[in-house]
Amino acid sequence: MKTYLDALKYIMENGVDKPNRTGIDTRAVFALPLRFKMSDGFPAMTTKKLAFKSVASELLWFIEGSSDERRLAEILHGTRLPEKTTIWTANAEAPFWKPKARFEGDLGRVYGVQWRSWKSSDGGEIDQLKNIIERIKKDPYDRRLVISAWNPGEIDQMALPPCHMLFQFFVARAKLSLAMTQRSCDMFLGVPFNIASYALLLNMVAQVTDLEPDEVILTLNDAHIYHNHFEQVREQLSREPYPLPKLRLNPEIKDIDKFTMDDIKLENYQYHPPIKADMAV
Repeated sequence: MKTYLDALKYIMENGVDKPNRTGIDTRAVFALPLRFKMSDGFPAMTTKKLAFKSVASELLWFIEGSSDERRLAEILHGTRLPEKTTIWTANAEAPFWKPKARFEGDLGRVYGVQWRSWKSSDGGEIDQLKNIIERIKKDPYDRRLVISAWNPGEIDQMALPPCHMLFQFFVARAKLSLAMTQRSCDMFLGVPFNIASYALLLNMVAQVTDLEPDEVILTLNDAHIYHNHFEQVREQLSREPYPLPKLRLNPEIKDIDKFTMDDIKLENYQYHPPIKADMAV
């Protein structure tokens, strides 16, 4: 994960300090690229523990096309009981959003809904993920292998506008790569999660299209470190990374909708202790 650690160091040394809606200033740079080759290992953070189970459960929830935060709890914890929280619980309970929610746990037309049920101009729905997978199989060199979560006409129908807002696939020499664009990037807390999530998605799509996963590339537009994370970032930069782990997917799964938590394993994952930090909301 030297690429990620170098990015942290670059922002600390070259970023611009600026205010934002949270009231906690950030140090930021614009349009920062990160590249990770899958042949090097799975890009899970090793200088602190990555909550990989949360990464996998959220991605499966996106793939389901769900807007139900309680469904995410069910995938993650095996129960919908209210005491079992998720990374989306605070968004579901946000005072500005609750009056808009259609049911308890509803998050509106967030990521997975846009991926699987984008509303078309004729009143129908577009399953972007299914369509793209079929196009990769039939026309792998298509330059329109794009999925968008950023839907300007429905931002007010989302508990949280998408941060990772668009991604595109690329095929060459029977290998599949994925490039994602993210508008707002919490480098210490959020970006390690995003790296792992899109690397996992790349591997899953590669498996169901009979391609080899190659590279995941993130373009981090507003790439920032909150001022109250500076000490944690310095601590992380002082740690020596471990070798990257290996991702194991159940090889029998050939349908993107058939993956479960039991089909996704991270092997030989070594990591330093967690580093706690408060999330700015």
